Amino acid sequence: MKPETRTQEPAGQQLRQWRERRRLSQLQLALEVEMSTRHLSFVETGRAQPSRDLIIRLADYLDIPLRARNQILLAAGLAPEFEETGLSAPEMAEALAAVEHLLKAHEPFPALAVDRHWNMVAANGALALLTEQIAPHLLVPPVNVLRLALHPDGLAPQIVNYEQWRSYILHRLDRDIELTADSGLAALREELAAYPGSANDNTPAGRAPIALPLTIDTVAGRLSFMTTVTIFGTPRDITLSELALETFFPADAHTMQVLRSLAEAEA
Repeated sequence: MKPETRTQEPAGQQLRQWRERRRLSQLQLALEVEMSTRHLSFVETGRAQPSRDLIIRLADYLDIPLRARNQILLAAGLAPEFEETGLSAPEMAEALAAVEHLLKAHEPFPALAVDRHWNMVAANGALALLTEQIAPHLLVPPVNVLRLALHPDGLAPQIVNYEQWRSYILHRLDRDIELTADSGLAALREELAAYPGSANDNTPAGRAPIALPLTIDTVAGRLSFMTTVTIFGTPRDITLSELALETFFPADAHTMQVLRSLAEAEA
């Protein structure tokens, strides 16, 4: 299903699209939020105007992103529920300091923070080992970490299991697009899919592997990592809700030893 732009669409139509995206019938959703199917149908078709409380209840159950919730509220003639604070704003200083602390604490292993489109917001010093051989034009802000991974001038020539990693990233993007309906992510996926690689994925549609090692040839030799992505719990700010930390962990004893030795040599 392609992502849709909802800013100009009626609130009920947006809610219907999110219900369909979550593959729920009107009856299923109505039962879960304790309303009548008739009322839900009237809301979706515009015959009834949804209240703020109803929109919030539906959005909570449908797990609608905060950005999209504000769009629905505005379309219903209501004030938005969530603030969106720029990363450079003074109010974000405390949150960014916490991010920097977490990234630093993860050393000597690489870690970085990204926004909703996988643009790098911050990184620790250990990430330099992975970006040392990347073409300079890919490191000009905003730096997109998925583009770094799959671009022919990026990490792609160094990734030993490139086809598997490419498939993993594309499937992960598919899932993110399904969850968020973000047109920016859809455009990014289209760009990445056009980079050199197999046209066929070995992973069944919609089923990316739970974990996949990233095996990469670096200036320090061949290293292998497992990655995890962490998000902030229940933030009230849109920017914070879309911020994620990607951390790299050694997938074998050799990688752990190399990274620790490099850190000791630099100390």
